[in-house]
Amino acid sequence: MKTNTQNQSSELKSRPEQFTTAPAAEQTAEPAALPQIDFKRRRANRALNTQRVVALLRSEAPDFFNLAEVVGQWVWIAFKDKQPREVTASLAEFGFHWNKKRQTWQHPCGQPMQRRQADPRGKYRAYFPADAKPA
Repeated sequence: MKTNTQNQSSELKSRPEQFTTAPAAEQTAEPAALPQIDFKRRRANRALNTQRVVALLRSEAPDFFNLAEVVGQWVWIAFKDKQPREVTASLAEFGFHWNKKRQTWQHPCGQPMQRRQADPRGKYRAYFPADAKPA
């Protein structure tokens, strides 16, 4: 414990300027731009019914189609890990939204959103359209 009561402001010294080890080009580089979302297309896609959402994914995003699960009249897409911003922007443009509780991307397929506590897979039919045999 200090017992000296003299003015301590004279003891304070200014800090030296902080230097980074990153090259100058990296210091001046602009941060990466966020992917742009076409919100007009998003609104139109949110109104699509289940079959049209599945068909849209099949034709425009086969990787998403292979992960899609139809639960009742909604379409869900779940990933094991966090996806890059480009993927989440694409899902948002297709009309999906993130459900934090279920940790999945969901598309309401034109159905009104209702708050439910139970897992809808127990009440509604759930299947993976990619598993169905082609017609």
